[in-house]
Amino acid sequence: MAGDERKRKRWSRDVTEHSNALDLEEDVFLKDDPNAVAKSLKASAETSSRRKSSPFRSAMSTLTFYLNRAGKNLPAERKAMLEAAKNELRELYGRPRR
Repeated sequence: MAGDERKRKRWSRDVTEHSNALDLEEDVFLKDDPNAVAKSLKASAETSSRRKSSPFRSAMSTLTFYLNRAGKNLPAERKAMLEAAKNELRELYGRPRR
């Protein structure tokens, strides 16, 4: 695989690691507890001065972006845990669960 092709395949990793909207806790998406993931994303969104939308939208967008990009390579168990983190995030912000 050529260098340019490798870079194109890893752009989403770079976005996740160097997001211009949120400063994420290291390895936040590797946590085993959906509530811990949601709390970490909430804290990052609420302390960020660079986000362009509400803290809820920024946190949910970050989680959804990760799931959409890494999801095809995640084991079903990990993907289900991250999907559960979405509901935990909704609950932390007083939004209805899905």
